[in-house]
Amino acid sequence: MENRKRYTAIVLAAGSGRRMQSDTPKQFMELCGHPLVYYSLYAFEKSPVDDIILVTGKDDVSYCRKEIVEACDFRKVRAVIPGGKERYLSVYEGLKAAAGTDYVLIHDGARPMIDETEIRLSMRAVEEEHACVIGVPVKDTIKVGNAKHYAVDTPDRSCLWAVQTPQSFSYELLMEAYGEMWQAAESGERITDDAMIVERFTGHKVKLVQGKYENIKVTTPEDLLIAEVFLKKAKKMKNCY
Repeated sequence: MENRKRYTAIVLAAGSGRRMQSDTPKQFMELCGHPLVYYSLYAFEKSPVDDIILVTGKDDVSYCRKEIVEACDFRKVRAVIPGGKERYLSVYEGLKAAAGTDYVLIHDGARPMIDETEIRLSMRAVEEEHACVIGVPVKDTIKVGNAKHYAVDTPDRSCLWAVQTPQSFSYELLMEAYGEMWQAAESGERITDDAMIVERFTGHKVKLVQGKYENIKVTTPEDLLIAEVFLKKAKKMKNCY
């Protein structure tokens, strides 16, 4: 009998949150009675994934382990590790800690509205496609602007998606992509997500999986207020958190 595939969630919580206008990193700001990153960990803890790697700032490892993971009894978190200066470097640290898994679901800890529906969708899609991202079709018309803030193009809205997380990959595929990136000595270009690395350095197509518009990333103080509304609605409907 074939062994069941192993799924590991890598939750990223190493950002500084400069746009939150707060001395507290956004992933630790209180939202409905818990630190923001709690909600991502809770969702994966209750999901079918096998384990969780929490990647945070080097000065926050002890706090996360004691005040969040142990205090909340998150038993699937098998490692709390320091990340890098850039997002993709933090992901790479998480990948090294996840060695031996089959699939990784990489999630931004500043997206508190992730739930088991999106996680299960990601797990099914990544097993079939080896690379997939949760996202939603954009609602607004998008303009491409130049350096002087003049519109230079209007892409077809029907082809545009706002990409969210989790972004999910075969472990071997993503490690291959990182290996190719290091060999190419990539420089100058800002890497904004893991799908970009897979697309650029392996040529593997990334499947878009439709999620929900509530899966927002908390980046500004206004986002925190919106997330609070969504969480209170979810708690009322599902009796969760």
